[in-house]
Amino acid sequence: HLRRIAVGNHILLGGDNMDLALAYRINQKLADEGKTLQPWQIQAIVQACRDAKESLLDDDSADAIPIAIPSRGSRLIGGTLRTELTRNEVVETLVEGFFPEVGVTDHPKQAMRRALSRKSLPYAQDPAISRHLAAFLSHLSSQEGADNPNHFLAPTAVLLNGGVFKSHTLTSRLLSILNRWLTEAGEAEARLLEGADLDLAVARGAAVFNQVRQGRSVRIRGGIANAYYVGIESAMPAVPGMAPPLEALCVAPFGMEEGSEASLPEQELELVVGEPVRFRFFGSNLRREDQAGDFLDHWSPEELTDLPEIEMTLEDPDRQAGALVPVYLESRVTELGTLQMEAVARNGQGRWQVEFNVREQETA
Repeated sequence: HLRRIAVGNHILLGGDNMDLALAYRINQKLADEGKTLQPWQIQAIVQACRDAKESLLDDDSADAIPIAIPSRGSRLIGGTLRTELTRNEVVETLVEGFFPEVGVTDHPKQAMRRALSRKSLPYAQDPAISRHLAAFLSHLSSQEGADNPNHFLAPTAVLLNGGVFKSHTLTSRLLSILNRWLTEAGEAEARLLEGADLDLAVARGAAVFNQVRQGRSVRIRGGIANAYYVGIESAMPAVPGMAPPLEALCVAPFGMEEGSEASLPEQELELVVGEPVRFRFFGSNLRREDQAGDFLDHWSPEELTDLPEIEMTLEDPDRQAGALVPVYLESRVTELGTLQMEAVARNGQGRWQVEFNVREQETA
């Protein structure tokens, strides 16, 4: 079998970002001509930019693609704006914007964030994929115990995924950057693995996964890519202005295989039933030695990451609301990537389940 050793952060960068970047490039070009686009018009030309991008990157014979921008009102046809997207604009926007030539020590840039924003997905602030790659390889080398900040984990082969890499221009730029890092470090260049259908890779992966479940294909082992912890409130006398200390109990260690279970009967815990409660979870891709049942009474900010809290009421018609039930914990990672944690009453009279999707917290 193959063994997965790491998974990077889901930075939400790809073809959609590139199409939007080209749409805003056209918007700026029209603005320089004194023409203003409404937000809905920018969204309307994203698809046109996608088609133009693929044509200009794949077809060396085309130098520009016309772009028609729709309008509203009675002058629907006459009011249509027309411009074009050139090969040079595509290359400058996509190659230099998303795959700039950087060093392996150049990592993603973080701008100061605004205090308030709309609730959304955790989009990457830095669009430079090459800087995210450098940070990922450097992060892996630090996990292997390397003290040299210029050291990084040197890959020997690269398998690309996603329709973006149907473009020879983008593929060549990415490999050129990676192999320059390797050459400067005295390592052999990485080879590009051939034969992948970039449009069908995800669908074929799903089909192979089904074959793996039937024992008919090679399994990539590695389990979950983070260790997961649940917050445990410590018992202490009430002190004005001070909340009880919080400990973190490891319920799923790094690499825990899908379908496997962990039981923690030795931990003396109490569960509040019959009234609203909150579960606080943490994740870590740094603490790879922790085992299920390990307690942490302190940790540095970079070691554990806060995950969204879960609010729920654990019903128990046989007990008074707010009752404390002596329990121990059991956890299981399902094949669908869900972490199921159960609190089991020590007297055998009750089980309460809490679950969340670990794949929403990880990147593949």
